[in-house]
Amino acid sequence: MFTIAFAIPFLTLLAAVPRQTGQTAQPAPPVPLEKLKLPPGFRISVFAEGVASARQMAMGAKGTVFVGSRAARRVYALVDRNGDRKADDVKVIADGLTQPSGIAFREGSLYVAAVTRILRYDDIENRLDAPPDPVVVYDKIPAAQGHTWKYLGFGPDGLLYVPVGAPCNICERLDEPQFATILRMKPDGTNVEVFARGVRNTVGFDWHPVTRELWFTDNGRDGLGDDVPNDELNVAQAPGLHFGFPYCHQGNVQDPEFGDRKPCSETTPPAQFMGPHVAAIGMRFYTGTMFPPEYRNAMFIAQHGSWNRSEPIGYRVMVAKVDGRKVTSLEPFLDGFLHGIRGTPTARGATGDAYARPSDVMMMPDGSLLISDDQGGRIFRVSYGR
Repeated sequence: MFTIAFAIPFLTLLAAVPRQTGQTAQPAPPVPLEKLKLPPGFRISVFAEGVASARQMAMGAKGTVFVGSRAARRVYALVDRNGDRKADDVKVIADGLTQPSGIAFREGSLYVAAVTRILRYDDIENRLDAPPDPVVVYDKIPAAQGHTWKYLGFGPDGLLYVPVGAPCNICERLDEPQFATILRMKPDGTNVEVFARGVRNTVGFDWHPVTRELWFTDNGRDGLGDDVPNDELNVAQAPGLHFGFPYCHQGNVQDPEFGDRKPCSETTPPAQFMGPHVAAIGMRFYTGTMFPPEYRNAMFIAQHGSWNRSEPIGYRVMVAKVDGRKVTSLEPFLDGFLHGIRGTPTARGATGDAYARPSDVMMMPDGSLLISDDQGGRIFRVSYGR
């Protein structure tokens, strides 16, 4: 492992504000890019601004970058018309949805998760200026307060994977078997089944490019202190596994309320601890050729940052390298967003004072990496050598 100590040697940058279609947005305060830290040879720039509450990203077949949102109730389409690696247009293609944070693109259609429903926008890249009415793919996801926002992805099996977070910090809901699971279904919303159980709140997953196994992040419960439990990086090598919630946390901590109902030995432990309360969410495997060879098939993982830890941590992008199902290294890749503390550091409830809060990562066709920021409504672009 290496220690990142490389500061990007150029001044604070502001992307040219793209044309915003269907919305008005106040620009967020500038981010001092020269204070951010990346390994030598990497550069960071702003790909888009005015993407309020930006969460999961998806790439269209024609190069459109789609972005979901958690609080803004919108889904965006970002278009780089002149190929200068900055979005020229930020279009709102859906509005008024409930937490449409999870999105996925398949065969010309954009799938959007809006809490209890999965919607599909057909032929969307040809209709960005006049989006079609959505088709309801599935509308039987249970409704509850709690971890309702979602992440979407189509697996190598052609099925759509949809997480259903726990409706609480810690609880056992035997009356509703879809809570704290990852579901999968056919693209038309039929043949719904539970793929994994005991998953408190995953908002990021991807499939290993070689093994085709599903890896996912999971956010641990609150209320056991600053340092327990860790957020998790998990691998589901087969359907039907149980990953612990609400009985066991981080693979070795029995829950004080529910732990006597299922021992940790009967659950699947994480492949890697991610850190306590770092809010590890969006993640993707890197398969491009722009970055140096050692990054091929590594995972980039967005850590959104802690909101109730006395000393905030996270607020960065990590890189995890794996050998089979073993994580061989976990290191900061993009760091420096966190620069202070809001609240009283000695009391629960302190939040990081940060320039940005990373929420998802996505590889572009040229091999560069996009990083969404739901605090400042930006999409950053990290490139290597150019």
